[in-house]
Parts: sequence; C-alpha cells; structure tokens
Amino acid sequence: MSIPPLVIKPAIFCVLVLTSLPGWANSELQLTNVVNTAIENDPWLRQSARMQDALIEESYAEGALPDPRVTIGAANLPTDTFDTGQEAMTQATIGFSQRIPRGDSLQLAGEQKTRMAEVQPFRRENRREQVTERVTHLWLELWRTQESIRLIESNRGLFEQLSDVAEAGYTSATMGSRQQDIIRASLELTRLEDRLAALNTQLAFSRESLGEWIGADAAQLPVPGEIPPELLAEHAKMWPETDVNGLIRHPSIRATDQLIDAQAIDVDLARQAYKPEWSVFAQYGYRDRAPNGQDRADLFSVGIGFDLPIFTGNRQDRKLRSSTARLEAARSERILQMRELQARARAAMARIEQLDDRIRLYRQTLIPQMEQQASAALTAYDNDDGDFAEAVRARIDELNARVELIQIVAERAKNLASFRYLTAHSSETPSSSLPNDQD
Repeated sequence: MSIPPLVIKPAIFCVLVLTSLPGWANSELQLTNVVNTAIENDPWLRQSARMQDALIEESYAEGALPDPRVTIGAANLPTDTFDTGQEAMTQATIGFSQRIPRGDSLQLAGEQKTRMAEVQPFRRENRREQVTERVTHLWLELWRTQESIRLIESNRGLFEQLSDVAEAGYTSATMGSRQQDIIRASLELTRLEDRLAALNTQLAFSRESLGEWIGADAAQLPVPGEIPPELLAEHAKMWPETDVNGLIRHPSIRATDQLIDAQAIDVDLARQAYKPEWSVFAQYGYRDRAPNGQDRADLFSVGIGFDLPIFTGNRQDRKLRSSTARLEAARSERILQMRELQARARAAMARIEQLDDRIRLYRQTLIPQMEQQASAALTAYDNDDGDFAEAVRARIDELNARVELIQIVAERAKNLASFRYLTAHSSETPSSSLPNDQD
C-alpha cells in the first residue's frame, strides 16, 4: 500500500519543525538552551550590528572630499539698459570651485568613525556576557522556587501523618494526645499551604521574567532538578586576586579602549584646525559681440584661496584643550571601570567562599543534627515521653534548614555566574584586537 504524496510532504514538514525546536521542547528548560535562545532573540545585538554598519558607511563619507560648487551668473551688466552688448566687460559666467579641508582632517575623520565602529563588537560581546549572567540568575531563581516547592510538597505527607497520629491518639486516649496537638498539626498544615501559595506566586513571577528572554510559552516548562556542574565548580579560586591585568581583556574594558582611541583622534582633529583650509576655483566668462559687430574674446579666470588661522586664542586653542580634557576624562573613566570590575570580582569571590562554608556546615553538621533531633522528638512522642509541639517544631526546623540550603546553593551559583561575567576572557591571551563575532 503506497502513501499518497499529499500526506508525505506535510509529515516531513512536521518532522523538520519538531526537530528544529530548542532542546527544551521535550520536557525541561536546560540552562544552555535558555542562554543561547536569549542571546539569539536579543534585539540589542541586532541594533548594535546595524550601528556598526552605519558607522562604517559614515567613515567612508567622512573621508571624502566635499562636493564641488558650480556658479552661473551674469557679470558687469549695465544698469541703464541691461544690454549685454553695450559694455565690453559684460559677461555670462560659469564657475567651478572645490574646497580642500585642513591638513589630514578628512583621513582623521574617517579613521575616527572606523574606531567608533570597532567599539560595537566588544559591546556585543559584553552584552552576551551580561545576558548570560541575567538569564542564569533568572533560571536559578526558577530552580530555587521549584525545588523549594517540591521539597515542601514531599514533606506535606509527613505533617499529614503527624496530624493523623495526633487525632488518633486523642480519639483513643492511649498516647496522651491533647486537643491542642490536633490544632497545632492543623495549623502547621495551613502554614505549609501558605508557604506553597507564596512560592507558587514567586514561581509565576520568575517564569514571566524569564519569558521576556525566551518566550512566555517556553518559560512554563520545568527546569531540571540539578544545577549544571559549571555553576558548582570552584571557578573563583582559578582567578588570582592580584590578576588585575586579566581585566584588561574584559569586553567592556576593550570597548572603552576603542573609545579612548577615537577620542585621541579627536585631539588630532583639533590640531588640524591650526592649518589653513584651501580652495581652488576656475571661471569662464562669455562676452557678446560689440554693437559694431566686432568679436570680443571670452575670459577665463583661475585661482586658489585659503584662510589664515592666526587668531587662535578663542577657537583653536580652546577646542584643542577641550579635546585633550575629554581624552583624559575617558582615561580616568577606564581606571574607574577597572577598579569597579576588580572590586566586584573580589566581592563575588569572597561571597562564594562564605557560601561554601555555609553549605558545608548545613550538609555536614546542621541538617544531620536536625534530622537526629526530629527523629528523637518523634520517637519520644510515640513513646508518650515527649511533647507533640516539640516533635512538630523539630520537623519544621529540619524542613526550613533544607529549604534554606536550596536558597544558599542558588545564591552561590548566582554569585559564580556574576563572577564569570566580571572575569570574562581574563584567562585568555590577547591574540586579536577584535572578538569573534558572527551577527
């Protein structure tokens, strides 16, 4: 039995569409796919690419000579009769003039636009790193909320069992349960429901925030239960605290370096104002015959002109000082930018180390002790040797500690993501002046 072609073509199309969807189309939001999609859908990157194209085109325009001027007129007309043949000097003229800008100002203006265009690839690279950091934070917030909800829901059955035990003990009067134990168990279940409601609100907000970058539909998918290994690595210790030179390869610093180069050209442009601006001109004058019919020779004029920049005190000198001051201000801005990156990187590294200590404390000491305390309190209550409120309180403390551990792990991963942005490209060798950029 053959399959009709009208069925085969739509089937092939559906297969191609499904296989071209992102990796999370199956079930989960993988962080790598989320980051890649956010970068691909970022309109800022396309805007920057168009801005670079515009600046490149402007560099060619700035380096071209000004358009020549053509003048057409009548010269030396007699005002009594306006007869073109009355006077020997009356002419119909056509002229041509070309202005030649000062010194190397054309070349420098085009080069300045080129330097400005070269800023954009570094800005795009910095934007990619910023988007990666931002989306990673949103993904981790989604993971934190989701895992907290999962943990609380998995423990809700235990509190329901405690409520049932208290109610059964109160009914049978064999375990010494009191009515307040039943009320306490019901109260804790209500508090769990309230916590779940608050977390679900946070979850919805996190999905909406992430949906801004990857689409609202994709953001509704769950995230994996484990944080990617690269966000759990001890990456901070791989960046020496004294490695300030590594920061000069950060995309934002390299973009600033390009802006400084462009500002330095502006100083050279200001120096060109001390040179004269030249112009050349040529004019042809047609003369009519004399009243007696005698031919008159046509006239041709040619010459050059230039200005004299001799009064430079209030123009050229001040513009040069202004350009020099702007250049020094840009260099100072770079120093401040370097200090800020270094301070933020060190702060993130210190924060990661502190969170590592807390994670070890929670995993190795605090949570095991709380588990033992909760088990001992529940055993004592079962043996009619303990208080029900104490047993419930111990379980609540253990649950809170586990939820807090999830928060700490997520916070540690966020700081590592920020640290990776702040030290982006710091371990690379400056082998090229521009980053690999494919837009």
